[in-house]
Amino acid sequence: MKILEIKNLYKNFDGLKAVDGLSFEIKKGSIVALIGPNGSGKTTIFNLITGFLKPDNGEIYFSSNSLTHKLNNLPTYKIAQLGIGRTFQDIKLFQQMSVLDNVMLAIKYAKEESFYSALFQTKNMKEKENKNRKKAEYLIDFVGLSEKKDAFGENLSYGQRKLLELARILALDPDIFLLDEPLAGLFPEKRTKMLNLLKQINEQGKTIILIEHDINSVMDFAKHIIVLDYGKKIAEGSPNEIRENKEVLKAYLGKI
Repeated sequence: MKILEIKNLYKNFDGLKAVDGLSFEIKKGSIVALIGPNGSGKTTIFNLITGFLKPDNGEIYFSSNSLTHKLNNLPTYKIAQLGIGRTFQDIKLFQQMSVLDNVMLAIKYAKEESFYSALFQTKNMKEKENKNRKKAEYLIDFVGLSEKKDAFGENLSYGQRKLLELARILALDPDIFLLDEPLAGLFPEKRTKMLNLLKQINEQGKTIILIEHDINSVMDFAKHIIVLDYGKKIAEGSPNEIRENKEVLKAYLGKI
């Protein structure tokens, strides 16, 4: 069953074709990697799916419903609340808030708790607050940051910030995770931890699409790979199929 479908998608920047007639499908519960040289359009695709950019042409379907008109009418946080979680190349945390508060805020954001309840701290709101705290603590423990629960975001190591970012996405409980270079800058131990966490998330039925430059990790982790070059899809298939594809070798290594 498809969870995401891209049909004939285009995006230009001052005449430069960042995404050029791109089409692909993502099956629910799959692990898919988007790979390609720098400037091949990978992050632009994430920005189009999540509403940070508007497509020039083409269609985006999420759970069989067209996102295309919503991208023009809904703010990005509303797109996220449809069930699309996303991380960024540059980690975006509230640096002067604790790990716990960062995750608590994401839970509230996902549930759209009302201004009235928050302002007057109704009984119902207090019960929700306790429930949210327990969920946040569970997610913090899941990613291995329990000992850092009260630490400010700015005082975390780079690897710990990556884990906190993942916990915040988990707090949204999305159906699909769009992860932009989740392994970049991580030491081998943290890289292994991140991959193990993503495997556990996938085993819970969540769909994962990742952009990643660590090709060895991609080949071991992803079940399906889409290769881009200059905004176009040049190959698609299993890791073994991609390893042997001449167009992929050409895009990465030059003429062969």
